[in-house]
Amino acid sequence: MAENVVVGDDAVDLSRRKFLTTATVATGAVGAVFAAVPFIASWSPSERAKALGAPAELDVSKIEPGQMAIMTWRRQPIYVVRRTPEMVEHLKGHDELLKDKDSESSDQPPYAKNLFRARLPDVLVLIGTCTHLGCLPKQRFEPATPDMGAYWPGGFFCPCHGSRFDLAGRVFNGSPASVNLRVPPYEYPSPLKLVVGVDETQKGAA
Repeated sequence: MAENVVVGDDAVDLSRRKFLTTATVATGAVGAVFAAVPFIASWSPSERAKALGAPAELDVSKIEPGQMAIMTWRRQPIYVVRRTPEMVEHLKGHDELLKDKDSESSDQPPYAKNLFRARLPDVLVLIGTCTHLGCLPKQRFEPATPDMGAYWPGGFFCPCHGSRFDLAGRVFNGSPASVNLRVPPYEYPSPLKLVVGVDETQKGAA
């Protein structure tokens, strides 16, 4: 029995040696993980920074025409729609049905105060919360569907209280919402690379 505990003896208990080796490796691995976490975290925006409005990016080219993507900025859903030429055309011809057709009373950056309510006619960027009570409007892009009515040009429908918005986020008469869906500040630093939360006007003011 004594020979099994003599240091340097070839008869040292192999199971004990394996245990010590495993423990050493495991301890080193755990140490490496704890050392790496602060370093990695230092390269990522903090939750506080995100909540305060850290910019959010999206490659718009990955959205098919006629489809919508949803991103998050300031803990709000941002709707990004690649409008087809037909969808853009459907922005015309129903001004008399809208509460704020020229977006005079609605919230959008100066560059989005136009028929398209956007920098680019084919890309719509909206804060996806209803201006009535903050519900999430659903996409109803197909025009003149039986449930929406023959007049319907395509747009958004809020299932909570029935507010309706066209494909520029403009609110229809008869909706509980009083103003159009809001447009956040955004820019394109390169073609179709969308950055929400910053624009040239803000940079100049800074």
